[in-house]
Amino acid sequence: MSLIQSLNPYFIIKNLWKQRDLIVQLIKRDTVVRYKGSYLGFLWTFLTPIFMLFVYTFVFSMVLKTKWGTSSDSKVEFAMVLFCGLNAFNIFSECLNRSPGLILSSVNYVKKVVFPLEVLPVVIMGSAVINGAIGFLVLLVGVAAAMGIFHWTVIFLPLVLLPLLLLTLGLSWFFASLGVYLRDIGQVINVFTTAVLFLSPIFYPLSIIPQEFQVMYHWNPISFVVEDIRRIFIWGQMPNWLWLLKGTLMGIAAASLGHAWFQKTRSGFADVI
Repeated sequence: MSLIQSLNPYFIIKNLWKQRDLIVQLIKRDTVVRYKGSYLGFLWTFLTPIFMLFVYTFVFSMVLKTKWGTSSDSKVEFAMVLFCGLNAFNIFSECLNRSPGLILSSVNYVKKVVFPLEVLPVVIMGSAVINGAIGFLVLLVGVAAAMGIFHWTVIFLPLVLLPLLLLTLGLSWFFASLGVYLRDIGQVINVFTTAVLFLSPIFYPLSIIPQEFQVMYHWNPISFVVEDIRRIFIWGQMPNWLWLLKGTLMGIAAASLGHAWFQKTRSGFADVI
């Protein structure tokens, strides 16, 4: 694949579509291996977000008695709002934290010249999205059961998540390649994702951020994704369409650049490993 093709979203999608059967099989295997040897197996995918939702609800509504700052007097609103942000962020952080060691842990694939290494970041994203989707399902049930609301606007969730998924995929391609040449990058990514967690409006609303720091948060794409998820899940509002357009274009650019970098540097993987 030439540099022009590796930057072209059409060729990227076309190439990945050809490998769709392989991608699906690898996602299934990755999901199964994660819970291999445990008694409850795949059931943990449901139990973990349910448990965390109960923990957030108890800590923030019963212990801290925290409210999000809206006119609502609901004791569980903060927990639900918080869970919206954390569930989206977990998709981002899981992919980035795993990406630096992705190629290093797949040496057998690197030695096979015909194996499409570019599908590996797609696989870990697929696995993370499955876990995230189950988390959002738990959130939907939790909001309906605890707050007594259900908004039809949740149908926009795939569109709202699209900018984040594209950005995450691009970064995963980039760090998967970089991790082969710079082994310390994994430690840097762990610090980076932790910083992003607290620099994103997950534990607090954008409205409380001082005006002089607002620009920094507007450059953080996760901020808008998290805010939009809360709009469609909790408050029944429409997404920010202008941001959705800008974010999607930014995500496409990030994915294209990350893919091009991966394809450009993959020729040296076998020599370094």
